[in-house]
Amino acid sequence: MTEQTRLVEEKLVKERKDKLQFWIEKEGNPYLANFTPRHSAQWIKDNYEEIKPGEETDTEVWIAGRIITLRAHGKTSFADIKDEKGRIQVYARKDVLGEKYTLFRKLDLGDIIGIKGKVFKTRTGEVTVQILQFSLLAKSLRSLPEKWHGLQDIELRYRKRYLDLLSNPEVKTVFLQRGLIVRLIRDFLNQRGFLEVETPMMQPIAGGATARPFKTHHQALKQDFYLRIAPELYLKKLVVGGLEKVYELNRNFRNEGMDRFHNPEFTMLEVYSAYSDYTRMMTFTEELICEIAKKAKGTLKIDYQGKKINLSPPWKRITFKDALKEIGGVEVDYDDEKELRKVARESGLEVEGLRNEQIMEHLLDKHVVPELIQPTFIFDYPSSTSPLAKRKKDNPSLIERFEIFVGGEELGNAYSELNDPLEQRERLLEVKTRENSLDEDFLEALEYGMPPTSGLGIGIDRMVMLLTDSASIRDVILFPQMRPK
Repeated sequence: MTEQTRLVEEKLVKERKDKLQFWIEKEGNPYLANFTPRHSAQWIKDNYEEIKPGEETDTEVWIAGRIITLRAHGKTSFADIKDEKGRIQVYARKDVLGEKYTLFRKLDLGDIIGIKGKVFKTRTGEVTVQILQFSLLAKSLRSLPEKWHGLQDIELRYRKRYLDLLSNPEVKTVFLQRGLIVRLIRDFLNQRGFLEVETPMMQPIAGGATARPFKTHHQALKQDFYLRIAPELYLKKLVVGGLEKVYELNRNFRNEGMDRFHNPEFTMLEVYSAYSDYTRMMTFTEELICEIAKKAKGTLKIDYQGKKINLSPPWKRITFKDALKEIGGVEVDYDDEKELRKVARESGLEVEGLRNEQIMEHLLDKHVVPELIQPTFIFDYPSSTSPLAKRKKDNPSLIERFEIFVGGEELGNAYSELNDPLEQRERLLEVKTRENSLDEDFLEALEYGMPPTSGLGIGIDRMVMLLTDSASIRDVILFPQMRPK
């Protein structure tokens, strides 16, 4: 902000504070006012659209909203007010409002007012509310973003989402869609007998995924805790306890990088179904995403960032090995570490410090994933890529795992859950780190017996990106994490 801009803003704020003081002297503190709207702008428009131009009604309406335009014409004034459902024109006359017309003329763009009035249609055919009484409910001390260009600075939009929502109607549409998508997911799962549950966000052990956690400290217990990187182990304990079909729409936290597909705090759907495996979960996932898309978008053919995508089943299914070879042009023996690292370096990957499974997934990300525009399941991953997945009976070097890719990006991950407590201990020991340590309580739970189970995780933020054609995860999270100014 330039010094000149700052001085202009300070002047405007002072002028608005003076108007606030004038109102207080005449009417009292507006922030203490109470007004309950009985109608919405859109309801009034819908119900009175049929009246003729110039026609007045005796119907009284009670509406409230923010002033977004003001037009004064001597003893009459017009304004547009906006509420959650839409906007409507209001009309103020001095001969109706009397002394309070002076107060109306001192209102500013951004002020929130409550109105009692009568509906009529102007000669130009616009449904309008003539003000009989009005109250100032909140004085806006700062100017809204400029009328015609809105809030364009992308970083400012994320930092001040409230201004973004006020200025850019399409942003509000995205978050209304997000709410709808989450509601549809719940409906889909509830109708199929799944129970929504909640598991701890503060955990004594960072488990369920391999990621760097955020650490916090509980003063009363004098103990360190980790913000949840995944709810997986807790949800499996519930399956052990006899809750055979559970899900959680959960907030996860990972202390890692940020880009257009990653935010340190994000939302996941995790689903667990007993007496199921990853092949059945593939079909289930197809049904879930297709139903949500159909109900949210009205079609299975969508546009995403310039790409035409058809979500109609059946989706393509291809093994990890075949995907690398046929789509990525990479053929490698995963068990030969020397060869794996050589192939990775030749393809331009920096492999220093990476484990073999990380290298394999980087190869997939670089050579295959960008080509997966249409919905695709990649399955049968090398066993080292997940210590929590069940090995394939006919090939123990592979696991019963799949990932979902749409629009050239990963959307979700699933597998047949490893329910052998002895093997699970061995495989977790192989990947144990100081922060991702062994969860003995989880291992003990498995020793009581967990039925064959399939699990699914879908990134809600990425799903919303796909179904709202949003370019960045920050466009679908109301308050994304930002670097300090």
